[in-house]
Amino acid sequence: MEIILKQDIKGLGEKDDVVNVKPGYGRNYLIPQGFGALATSSAKKVLAENLKQAAFKQDKIKKDAEGIAERLTSVKLSIGAKAGESGKIFGAVNTIQIAEALKAQGFDVDRRRITFETEPKFVGEYVANLNLHKEVKVQVPFEVIAE
Repeated sequence: MEIILKQDIKGLGEKDDVVNVKPGYGRNYLIPQGFGALATSSAKKVLAENLKQAAFKQDKIKKDAEGIAERLTSVKLSIGAKAGESGKIFGAVNTIQIAEALKAQGFDVDRRRITFETEPKFVGEYVANLNLHKEVKVQVPFEVIAE
């Protein structure tokens, strides 16, 4: 019996895979639990079309992310923070401040996609890692300056 999986199932397959299972397993467990659907010829055609459209959308998202990454290579940010005499800043520079600085320069990047190699707690130069897509990552240098 052929089943189209609706979600990942450990030991069986991933979402949108067409797998062969024993009829009892498919009829009594996978289909009633909503983990799969019967793989008829029309369901296979719908699945193929959905996968084709999803691949097209993912390709467009990746191209957009690559375009943004290419423009971000020349960006250098400057973040102001209150600092003591030793150069230690009060608090820390966070991803929200980096996202706002990028937005001021015309880049709309979600703060949850920004990480740091080292946490900026002193005045100096650091690097922010931007994960624009699962395959597109860019590093943006920024400088923490005392206000």
